[in-house]
Amino acid sequence: MHISQEYPMFDAAPIPEYNVGIADIPQVAARTGLEQMQAILSGDFPAPSMAQTMTQWIERVAEGEAEFRGEPSAAVLNPMGIVHGGWAMTLLDSALGCAVHTTMAKGEMYVSLDTSVRFIRAITAETGQVRCIGRVQSRGRRIATAEAVIEDQKGRILASGTSSCFIRPMSPDAGS
Repeated sequence: MHISQEYPMFDAAPIPEYNVGIADIPQVAARTGLEQMQAILSGDFPAPSMAQTMTQWIERVAEGEAEFRGEPSAAVLNPMGIVHGGWAMTLLDSALGCAVHTTMAKGEMYVSLDTSVRFIRAITAETGQVRCIGRVQSRGRRIATAEAVIEDQKGRILASGTSSCFIRPMSPDAGS
C-alpha cells in the first residue's frame, strides 16, 4: 500500500478539544456521511467517546477519505512494552470505517464485515503522534472496501489494513 506517499510528511498536531457523546439520530439521518464527519470536525456533532479513551481523533475528511491521528502512550502498552496491537487496529478501523462513512447518502449506514491488519513496525510510547489515512477502494450499492496505513512522522509505514463494509438503510431505531 502506498496511500501515504501521496501526502506530504506531517508534523504533530495538538490533540483537539472535543465534546463526546451520541449525536441525535434524526439529525444524523438528515445528513450525508461526509456532512456527518464534517459536523464532528466542526463540533456540531459530538465525537464518539472512544476517541477520547484511545487518544485518537479525526484530522481531515473528504469524499472517500479519512485521516486520523493518534497519540500512543504508556497507557496502551502490552506486556512486552510496545503499544498494544488493539490500539493500532482501532486507529485503522476508525480510518477505514470513516472513509466508507463519507460515501453514505442521507439515511444510509454501514457495518463492518471484516478487517485485516498487518503490523509492520512496532509502535512505542516514544513513537510520537502517528497518522492513519483511510481511502475507499470501491463503493457498490451494498458493499464498500477500503484500505489504510498508519505512519510515523518520518513517513515510515507502521501498519496497514483493509476492510469490507455492508451498506444498508438506517433503521428508525438505530440509536437504541
